[in-house]
Parts: sequence; structure tokens; C-alpha cells
Amino acid sequence: MSKKNMDKVVIFALGGVGEIGKNMYVVQYGNDIVVIDSGLKFPEEDMLGVDIVIPDITYLTENRDKVRGILITHGHEDHIGGLPYVLKHLNVPVFGTKLTLGLIESKLKEAGLLGETKRILINADSEVKLGGLTATFFRTNHSIPDSVGVCIDTPEGYVVHTGDFKFDHTPVNEQHADLHKMGMIGNRGVLALLSDSTNAERPGFTPSERVVGAQLEEVFRSARQRVVVATFASNVHRVQQVIDACYVSNRKLAVIGRSMVNVVSIAQELGYLNIPEGMLIEPEEVGKLAADRVAILSTGSQGEPMSALTRMARSSHRKVDILPGDTVIIAATPIPGNERFVGRTVDELFRLGANVIYGPGSQTGMHVSGHGSQEELKLMLNIMRPKYFIPIHGEYRMLRQHGQLAEAVGMEKENIFIVDNGDTVEIQNGVARKGNKVTAGNVLIDGLGVGDVGNIVLRDRKLLSQDGILVVVVTISKQEGKILSGPDIISRGFVYVRESEGLLDEANKIVTGTLMKLMGENVNEWASLKTNVKDALGRFLYEQTRRRPMILPIIMEV
Repeated sequence: MSKKNMDKVVIFALGGVGEIGKNMYVVQYGNDIVVIDSGLKFPEEDMLGVDIVIPDITYLTENRDKVRGILITHGHEDHIGGLPYVLKHLNVPVFGTKLTLGLIESKLKEAGLLGETKRILINADSEVKLGGLTATFFRTNHSIPDSVGVCIDTPEGYVVHTGDFKFDHTPVNEQHADLHKMGMIGNRGVLALLSDSTNAERPGFTPSERVVGAQLEEVFRSARQRVVVATFASNVHRVQQVIDACYVSNRKLAVIGRSMVNVVSIAQELGYLNIPEGMLIEPEEVGKLAADRVAILSTGSQGEPMSALTRMARSSHRKVDILPGDTVIIAATPIPGNERFVGRTVDELFRLGANVIYGPGSQTGMHVSGHGSQEELKLMLNIMRPKYFIPIHGEYRMLRQHGQLAEAVGMEKENIFIVDNGDTVEIQNGVARKGNKVTAGNVLIDGLGVGDVGNIVLRDRKLLSQDGILVVVVTISKQEGKILSGPDIISRGFVYVRESEGLLDEANKIVTGTLMKLMGENVNEWASLKTNVKDALGRFLYEQTRRRPMILPIIMEV
């Protein structure tokens, strides 16, 4: 391609830098925008009532005519989970590999978008024209099959996005990383590399997934009763190794949990899982077979409150109970922030008499990461040899550490860009610099509401969760300026009414006195009446209880 001096390559993230999850990266040249991934993340503890979090796509919707398509690197939730919401505002083609598209189509079907979304199947050998840009792909290793990295050919040079990757030289599915193709890309010259930083703090190499398979088989052979394995539903390699362990130990397998059933069904249908005929049984059949001939594959490795394993641990699952002597394997490392939920589930399983294998994969052998550690990150940098480097997919400290690794392999510090979501890197005539910031942030999904929960709503929810609410209902006469009924005070989450009658009687007098004083001064504007009632009552309650409940005055005029 020939260069156009008036145009430049602009690279930025709308999600996925300085955080784990909701990955979305943008490469723009002139009037052509390419989006890589469209993920979600799960809410943090202070996001009360929020279901999921997706990136703010204001920039993309404002430039919708320039968006040529969304390239998906693999089928994990933090890379595809935002698509049903994004595609309602951006009707653009989605490109993905076979399994990735299978998982995406399931989501789009639920959202009623399957018929109107153009889906284009790609593989590691595909070449895709996206306006004036061209995308090619290369095969990578990750904890889900069909993962790819992306190389975008721009007039300024090649921009490479690794996707999530590790270098597993003995992969479960024999899908080796295409080192030869990566080397060819590196030899052609990489302008900018965007690389996965998740394990930038971990020294050495990430172990092969096959390590887990050997451990699973050993436990399955030695367990005298049922074996329950909880893992990420999308970790198809791990699922296959559970199936293999069932085969060698002559066990039937029940799959429990909506997302697990969904992924197993799609992966089997597309040929990514090899399940011997007759191995799968329904959950209702678990109790009818000998305990040493049954295994259960379940969701709930993160202690999610409504997951199958958590409900089994609480003895509230409708179809399966945990029995004394059962072996429960949590084949995943807790995501930061989930340790408390996992710990609670483990406690409950022990109370039921189960043998629980849990903890870091390095101790149990039941989990290995799908992300490369420091030596693999350095290997990727040495293969690609980029002119400029942008660490992505990780919390800020991980991006910093990845930047230091790049310096260690010989990159100049000024050519390494540590950015936040919305920060742009502009490259023109081979020279990179930080550009203007674009709109970026979180869009909170609560039920069917998209973006209607913001900081003010979250602040109110936090206040309600801490000190509760008081509703004050009063009816006043507009003509006579006197109280006709009330005040009636309703308490929820503040005090127990039957044990606090004296406090609420005093509160009633405070409200009455405040209103009578205001009406005597001919103050009859609703806003003034409500504000004064809230202030007077709030001061009184704080003096008496040291609590600040939300106070909602409801004043009706007749």
C-alpha cells in the first residue's frame, strides 16, 4: 500500500487495558475502523445489582459509517460477551473462527439478532478486506480451541494483536501455535504490537494443559465415590480431559449448569469435543448408578451464587446432592475478587463431608493458565520485533511489567506506550505519539436496562444497602395550609418498627413541626418542603442513631 501523508494510524482500547475483561480494541486509518473483540466483564463488589459491564462504544456509534467489521480472536466471554449489546447499535459484520462463531451465534439467537447479523467464518489462513485495510490471522494456543491473533495491514505498516495466548508445545487438541507464520510477520516488519499482559508478573513458562489431564486421571481412578469437577464452561480443553478421565476410569458423565450444557453441546456438534457414545447421562440418573461409576461436570468454579456447584454445596440443587465421600475438584484459580465466594463454597462442601481439591493450580495440578508467562511474552516480542509496543489485556501493574519485559529484550522505552482505555496512539510517517483521548468507560447492564444505571444510581443503592430508607408520607391542604393526614413514616432496612416506636414518634413530631413552621411562613413549594423535611429529619436521626438512611418525603396536596 502507498502512504497518504494526511492520514495516520490511530490505535486505542475501549476496554481491556488497565483492567481484566470487556476487551475491545480499535485500529483506524482514515475512514476505515476495525474493531477487535467485543467483550464484557462481571461487576465489582461496589456495583450493586449490576449484572454485567460492557465498554462505552460512543466513539463507534458516532463513526458507525466507518466501522468495517468486528474481528473476534476467540470465544471467551470477556471477548464476545458484549456483542449482543454492541450489535444493537452497530450493524456490522462479525468475523470469527468456527467454534467462536458457534458460541457467538448462541448469544445472538438469545438476543434475537441472529437473522440480522452478518457472520463471516475465518480461519488462520484467511485474508479479509476491510475497506482500505486488510486483516490476516495466525494460530495461537489458549484455553479454548480456535484462538487466533490478528495482523492488520495499514498504509503505515502492520499492526499485530496477539489475542490471548500462551506457547503450549503439547496442546490437548494438537493445535500448535503457528510460530512459522508469526516469524514471517515479524520478518516483514511490525509497526505496532498489542500483546496480552495477563501473566506479565509470572516468571518462567506457563505449564501445558496436558499436566492437568494426568492429574485428573489419577484422581478419577483412585476416587471411591462420585467425582465432581467445576471449571470454566468455555475451557473446552479441560472439558475434553474430564471426558478422557471418565473414559479411563469407566465412569458416566453428567453435565450440569446452563452455560456448561450450552458450550458442551455446541463444541460437540462442531467436532471440538470427542465424547464416547453412551457416556453422557442426565442429572436425574446420577443417583441411580454406583457412586464409583459417575462423574459430574459443573459450573461454579468461581463460587458464583447461582451456579450449579454453589447450589449443590448448599443442598439446594433440584437434581444432585453432594454426599459424604464425594470428591470435588475446583479446576480453576479464583479470579481476583472471587476468593471469598470460592472459600465459602469450599467450606460448605467440607461440611457435607466431601473431599475437596482446591487452591492454586501450581499446588493441586488441577489448573494451568491459558496465558503466557514472562518467558513466553518475551518470546512473542522477539518473534514480532515491533517498532512500537502497546501492552494490553491486564491491570495497570501488569501493563507496566510487560513494558519492562519489552525493555529487557531491547526495545527503547520511548517506543513503549502504557495507555488507559480511551488513550490513543497515533502513528504517521512511521512516528508514534500519544493523541487525543476518545470517549471510553463502563456501560452497566442491569436486567434489560443498558446504561440507565450510573454513578448516582449506584450511590443510592450503596446508601440503601448501608442504612436503609425512610419514606415520609404527608397530605396537606393547599387552601388552608394545614396537615390533613400523616406524617406516616415507613422504615425499610433502617430500624425495626416495633422496637423503635419512640424514635419514630419523635421523628413524626420533627416532620410535623418542620412542615407547620414552613406553612406558617407561607412556604408551599414542594421542593422547599421536601428539602427542609429531609434536612431536619436527617439531622435528628443521625444524632440519635449515627446512621444516614435515605429519606424520601412524599407530600400530596389536596
